[in-house]
Amino acid sequence: MVRASLLPLFLLPAAYAQLHTLAVAAGLKYFGTATDNNELSDAPYVALLSNTSDFGQITPGNGQKWDSTERSQGVFSFEKGDEIVALAAKNSQLVRCHTLVWHAQLPSWVSSGSWTRETLETVMKNHITELVTHYKGKCYSWDVVNEALDNSATTAVYRDSPFYKAMGEDFIRIAFETARAADAEVKLYYNDYNIEYAGAKANNALTLITKLVQAGTPIDGVGAQGHYISGKTPSKSDISSNLAKYTALGLEVAITELDVRIQLPSSPEKFAQQALDYASSVQACLDVAGCVGVTVWDFTDKYSWIPSVSPGDGAANIMDENLNKKPAYDAIAAVLEGHRGGST
Repeated sequence: MVRASLLPLFLLPAAYAQLHTLAVAAGLKYFGTATDNNELSDAPYVALLSNTSDFGQITPGNGQKWDSTERSQGVFSFEKGDEIVALAAKNSQLVRCHTLVWHAQLPSWVSSGSWTRETLETVMKNHITELVTHYKGKCYSWDVVNEALDNSATTAVYRDSPFYKAMGEDFIRIAFETARAADAEVKLYYNDYNIEYAGAKANNALTLITKLVQAGTPIDGVGAQGHYISGKTPSKSDISSNLAKYTALGLEVAITELDVRIQLPSSPEKFAQQALDYASSVQACLDVAGCVGVTVWDFTDKYSWIPSVSPGDGAANIMDENLNKKPAYDAIAAVLEGHRGGST
């Protein structure tokens, strides 16, 4: 339990804090948030989303995934992604485009298909080429391959996805090469979760990325997602040391999907611990030269994905369901303020 009387000074409210403005002043490229199409009819929410002093970057949460963009083979639909990208362009916000190749949210024709290496490689390359070409010049970065590593990291290195089954680990290299052929300028990322903790999965991730770099694969960055349980987050030193291993390879890094769930019901003590957890993650990014930004996985509990995947948990974001700032917001602001004048 965290007693209010013991809270560090950085948890005191930063009355005029604006997260993106503070992040840039601290040397980051952006502070951003994910969003989704069903949220864009909520005018008060959109007003906050469009406040570029807080959010200088947007990630489409679902609108660019395979089940939204190619529900039937060879038939592409860009409406959902276009809506979010257009909003970001209107606001002059960067876009982290998300995601090209992932084992989840695949239409059944992909997930249940009978594939040879050649047939699925053709399908995958066509999907990547269509999306990257459509959004050419509109994305700061693409999450090219998402969550390719087995999460247990004990019995297998790679997740048993349709792509791995058909092509082996080579699908990762092919995906990056295809994306680069479609857009020579966009930053190309590998994105995954639990690679911030010391352990087997982090080791497997570093091995994978090192192999890609040494092979000349066109990869520019690694995204550490940052989906955490309050009080059980990796230490700041674990996060920063793992991120620094990628920057040592000449890559940039980012925290790409940060949220910190708590066990409900909430309480002031739980929110205080959550604030410490958020602050630690942001501090870890600031401690690594080459960490370009932090993206929260939406900013309000009103639209959090956590209750749907982890019953009994929630309140994972930096604003509550009524769009009021929580202690986590102020903790992030204070950490960023403390690094004003830094460089990344």
